[in-house]
Amino acid sequence: MRGKPISAKAIFVLCFASFLAGSLFTNQNWTHPSRAKDNRIAIIPHHVTKLQELKQDWDPKRKMVEGKPGDIMGEVQKTHEAIKSLESTMSTLEMELAVARTVQSNEQHYSLEKLANHSLQKAFVVIGINTAFSSRKRRESLRQTWMPKGDKLKKLEKEKGIVIRFVIGHSATPGGVLDKAIDLEDAEHKDFLRLKHVEGYHELSTKTRLYFSTAVSIWDAEFYLKVDDDVHLNLGMLMSTLARYRSKPRIYIGCMKSGPVLSQKDDKYYEPESWKFGEDGNKYFRHATGQLYAISKDLAAYISINSPILHRYANEDVSLGSWLLGLEVEHVDDRSMCCGTPPDCEWKAQEGSVCVASFDWSCSGICNSVKRMKVVHDSCGEGEGAVWNVNL
Repeated sequence: MRGKPISAKAIFVLCFASFLAGSLFTNQNWTHPSRAKDNRIAIIPHHVTKLQELKQDWDPKRKMVEGKPGDIMGEVQKTHEAIKSLESTMSTLEMELAVARTVQSNEQHYSLEKLANHSLQKAFVVIGINTAFSSRKRRESLRQTWMPKGDKLKKLEKEKGIVIRFVIGHSATPGGVLDKAIDLEDAEHKDFLRLKHVEGYHELSTKTRLYFSTAVSIWDAEFYLKVDDDVHLNLGMLMSTLARYRSKPRIYIGCMKSGPVLSQKDDKYYEPESWKFGEDGNKYFRHATGQLYAISKDLAAYISINSPILHRYANEDVSLGSWLLGLEVEHVDDRSMCCGTPPDCEWKAQEGSVCVASFDWSCSGICNSVKRMKVVHDSCGEGEGAVWNVNL
């Protein structure tokens, strides 16, 4: 402290030399990602190639030989950019490796022998329609309106990457009458995603968590969406909406709300853990309403990876919001995803603003949806060919 002060130039040279020395040390001790073979997890070649390109592009020894004194600051900037790109690539690789481990240990739908040869199916979006054993007529009302069926459903999946499945678990007595009825319906339509889950109204948070985990283990999609079986969808508008956000890594899309936390046991949406949200009369944090919401690939992977420790509140939409609340997530409040039924969605369609989804707030879905789904579709539907004209 009492010695001769060091010049700013000397400090800069010392720092830069230390930086290069550390870089050289890191280069020499770099461990190739192939170590992941120890865990029998296949590394995605694209990212390995990317890492190799970055390593070749940023070679401190070559820069020292080729560079000129006047180029030092430029090389520092390039090095900084290379590090940022490397961090991004490593982050993506770590996420995909974690998902791969989840897929490998997931025994919900595949045996361990099948998992060894299992590869994820590519898709743009997976649409999971939450349904129940008693909702056969609701499912038929969707098949007769906005949801393609048979060969059209397969074509939509193959050509547009749009996967649509009714999501359901099993009854308290597996193999019983209820499960056999679903087996027969699935054999006819082939449009179900069966979960290893006991169905029940108070188990929706568990079902939602398991849906995302299961979907991620089967499909490699850009988005994963959940919708109730009494909501009307316009698939073309939905695809156009999602396509606007495909470059964003962590997106949570829906109609955001912040309703009151209900602490009375006789309330329909009673929250047993209401004390966690503060005093009586407080509201929940912002979250997407449960009739319809979508999340991007990274967020679905996050839920899959951390599924065992994600807390479940009484209401599934609140649970999902809580899982994403502490993350770097962009919340998108899109009101076209919660239009009313006619005349609301009809007026908007006439004005050129076709709705993504329509339902009645008073019923948390379309009131008497079995009878009214066709009416809503005829008044507010975008037309059968709309989804085929969307450029994804």
